[in-house]
Amino acid sequence: MDQDQYKVPETGAPQSMVPVTTTVINIRSDTVVPDHIVWSLFNTVFMNWCCLGIVAFAYSVKARDRKMVGDLTGAQSFASTARCLNISALVVGIILGIISIVLLRIAFGAAYWALLQVMQERRRYH
Repeated sequence: MDQDQYKVPETGAPQSMVPVTTTVINIRSDTVVPDHIVWSLFNTVFMNWCCLGIVAFAYSVKARDRKMVGDLTGAQSFASTARCLNISALVVGIILGIISIVLLRIAFGAAYWALLQVMQERRRYH
């Protein structure tokens, strides 16, 4: 008999005559593309100056649709546009909100002083 056939290797696991098979599973790593839909909805409801919120919401929906189809490049493009529009809507909304508060304060202050003057004039004649 041939003794080399029955020889056990000194190190490692026992070797068998069965060929080793491997299975490779490729998992596609999707890059996360934010569609900014919640931010766009907020800007549509609360900061819709010059209709920027509505346009941002439309681009967010387009980005979500492209992401669902699997077009990540298109989704990133629409999401980037939606982000820029959301930033613009937020900045314009904050600036116009501050201007509105200042103008209302000036208008109420002027109305208050006018009312005080009318009341003082009435006291003089009575």
